[in-house]
Amino acid sequence: KEYLLGRDIGRQAARAGFAVITGGGPGVMEAANKGASQAGGISVGLGIELPHEQGMNRWVDLGINFRYFFVRKTMFVKYSSGFIVLPGGFGTLDELFEALTLVQTQKVRSFTVVLVGTEYWQGLVDWLAGTMLGGGKISALDLQLITVVDTAEDAIAAVTDGHNRVVEAALSAEVDEADGS
Repeated sequence: KEYLLGRDIGRQAARAGFAVITGGGPGVMEAANKGASQAGGISVGLGIELPHEQGMNRWVDLGINFRYFFVRKTMFVKYSSGFIVLPGGFGTLDELFEALTLVQTQKVRSFTVVLVGTEYWQGLVDWLAGTMLGGGKISALDLQLITVVDTAEDAIAAVTDGHNRVVEAALSAEVDEADGS
């Protein structure tokens, strides 16, 4: 189920004009790369040098291996128009929270963070709202950085809408600057 969802997300992202960047590994990463590649899109894998890693999946068109996680995570977010996260483990959570932190602190340009799978992610979202927001550790605006969806269509729509808002804001700022306002 998750593999098919990942493939659909990759395919729809490519058709919407987005490059698909994953960790280049198996499972849902492979699925997203496969969907992008089959749709004629750009399929990128950012691998990590680990003793147990198998290398890039066969659907990666452009693969780059990194020795250090922090460099790899920077590449994931540096030019992102959106961050779509499917169910995963500690590495997935590490990348998710790195992305949220960089957007929150404005170290990268703003982009939409989409969690796919309400059943999987709702416990985390509830904890963020109840414990972190409730304890004053994050703001209500910080929680708005996260969108939770269940379909590939909704994930791509959320990224597209977020990307369009960022582009419109940037264009508006350029016009204001040109007008001297």
